[in-house]
Amino acid sequence: MVWPKGRAREGLLAEAETRSIEIKPVLTGGDRDEFVRLPERIYESDPVWVAPLLFERKQFIRPDKHPFYKHGEAAQFLAIRGGRVVGRIQASHDPHYNAQHATNVGCFGLFECVDDPAVAGALLDRAAAWLKDHGRRRMMGPIDYSTNYACGLLVKGHDTPPRVMMNHNPSYYAALLEGWGLAKAKDLYSWWFDDPHDMLEKWKRRAERFAQRSSVTIRSLDARRFDREINTFKAIYNEAWSENWGFVWMTDDELRYFGHLLMEVGLPEMLLVAEIDGQPAGVSLAVPDINEALRPLGGRLTRWGLPIGLFKLKRAMRRIQTCRLFTLGIVEKYRRRGVAELLILRTLDFGKNEKHYSGAELSWTLEDNDLINRTIEAVGGQRYKTYRIYDKPLA
Repeated sequence: MVWPKGRAREGLLAEAETRSIEIKPVLTGGDRDEFVRLPERIYESDPVWVAPLLFERKQFIRPDKHPFYKHGEAAQFLAIRGGRVVGRIQASHDPHYNAQHATNVGCFGLFECVDDPAVAGALLDRAAAWLKDHGRRRMMGPIDYSTNYACGLLVKGHDTPPRVMMNHNPSYYAALLEGWGLAKAKDLYSWWFDDPHDMLEKWKRRAERFAQRSSVTIRSLDARRFDREINTFKAIYNEAWSENWGFVWMTDDELRYFGHLLMEVGLPEMLLVAEIDGQPAGVSLAVPDINEALRPLGGRLTRWGLPIGLFKLKRAMRRIQTCRLFTLGIVEKYRRRGVAELLILRTLDFGKNEKHYSGAELSWTLEDNDLINRTIEAVGGQRYKTYRIYDKPLA
């Protein structure tokens, strides 16, 4: 037998390497353990990565625990080579999104992979095949179920730690995704506030004048009236974001899921509703960056059967130095009346002067949402991270 040379030899070697990769569906508790623990190896040398809580990640992908599965479908897959897990991916599709946008799109998300195009390609091929089997003709991501959850691949800002509920990725992921044929669909921006020039004081006076002219009042969400507040947020959320790219309405189950998370980790002074003449005009939701408290735990709340991590977490929660403002929406008829500025500044004022936070992230905004991006820059925000969502037709 004459062994091929040049490109032919390289092609055969690549084909042989791809054949050695097994793509396995996640079906058992052991599979879920492998799925959620893979990032520990991917990021073991990354100094800024924060391990999420393992039990929370397991629940996130369980159909009997997560509200997405009441209306959508998803499947997770592992890439195995030489008996070792070397990659993972999730494929999902949301009928509500496709009905709302008159599209035929599915998503991939929860993507983690060693720096190997063969592994990444095998994972993306499997996700694409699953989506085509479910009738979808375009793939978009990284998106974990929908844009209401973590989404976007980090393409700028790898040297800064991820904030709560935001992605963090190795810099080589972009080449893996683009090498498979995915192309940019939209960029998402994250903004940082640390106010070195005390712009907060200057803008506070201006914002108060806005408030007086527009009869704006700001109040905290009332946990004692949980159902009423969920309905208030739903009304603002669905109207304020309805025209945004990638937006999909949350179901009532998803809203309650998020609401309970907020009440567990949030502070009333940073969960705000703006009203004008008694009518909901906008909402701003910020939470302490619990990733700071999670960093030393390595994703575990127990050691040797004891809740050692839980004790450490509660203690560390009192020393958090930053927060994340993750929802800011204004009903269209109340825009350009200072409502967004007032909500941002009220949050920053409390964080800086009451909690003594050293900084805050606002994330994320669409790259082409000029109105909100200009507003953020005007009150002192600096764009410091970029996340990218890709897509590709599944012909």
